[in-house]
Amino acid sequence: MAVAKTWVFADIVDGTPVGAALELLTKARSLGGTVEAVAFSPQAESAAALLGEYGATTLHAGTDAAYGELLLGGPAADAMAVLAEQHHPDLILFASTYLGRDVAGRLAAKLDVPVIGNGLELSANGQVSVGTSIFGATRNVTTVFEDRKPAIVLVRPKSFAAESGGGGPATVSAVSASIDDKHRGAKLIERRSEASSGPKLEEAPVVISGGRGLGEPKNFEVLEQLASLVGGAVGASRAVVDAGWVPYSMQVGQTGKTVKPAIYIAVGISGAMQHTVGMKGAKTIVAINRDADAPIFKLADLGVVGDAMKILPQVIEQIKARKG
Repeated sequence: MAVAKTWVFADIVDGTPVGAALELLTKARSLGGTVEAVAFSPQAESAAALLGEYGATTLHAGTDAAYGELLLGGPAADAMAVLAEQHHPDLILFASTYLGRDVAGRLAAKLDVPVIGNGLELSANGQVSVGTSIFGATRNVTTVFEDRKPAIVLVRPKSFAAESGGGGPATVSAVSASIDDKHRGAKLIERRSEASSGPKLEEAPVVISGGRGLGEPKNFEVLEQLASLVGGAVGASRAVVDAGWVPYSMQVGQTGKTVKPAIYIAVGISGAMQHTVGMKGAKTIVAINRDADAPIFKLADLGVVGDAMKILPQVIEQIKARKG
């Protein structure tokens, strides 16, 4: 199937599209054809300039006030199903976030089309093909859509770089789909964001992640000290998240966040595939581990065999000394 029109679902937070939407718009431009965005938020129209800059020629904007207080999955899927029947997109891209997965699954059921999740690669040379990882990221496969349209794909954040295309603001097309009463039974009461003094984990130029090799939860304080000195963020392996050492929001890996920093420092992390799939795109990988045979060293550009709790304090002191 050739791609004449691609839609990108843009999640809007505080009037701004999330970074993953800009990544998808960047990729959509490379597929050829028309690129459009779809968003549902009382502030959706305010995103037209940024979405246009990254490639959207049109923004289908649902601005009903209810989109700011209802759980968005159901209403958004209903509206997109109606829009798809009217405008006939060939491909619809969603970021693999909580909201993206919710809307994509509902929309696929309504349109009776397949949906491919956890996409890492995407091409459209006559047919839309999606590269994914399976079996705990130990195998890569490519799936090709047949002629049923639209093709719906969920893509892992950070699979593509977000690059401005220099376009003007997207033309806003109002979405007036009604909201079914069945979706009004649950409302969003409050949003909470974890306080952070540094960059977001997904956006940090340096990420320092800790695993079981740190020995105990309080040793994450050393990673925090180092991160604050280098303008970085602290991540974690699934093992320590499952153990309750740190919150889930810090998890890097297949079931956590995907990061692509300039430098990734893995401290006390063995290097299971579940973790490395979330950080292997880093430009430079540094591993510190007591086990010289840890799998993480096969991926690392620089490996240090030793006790991280003896090594990192020395690194911190050296950085402080050089900063003067």
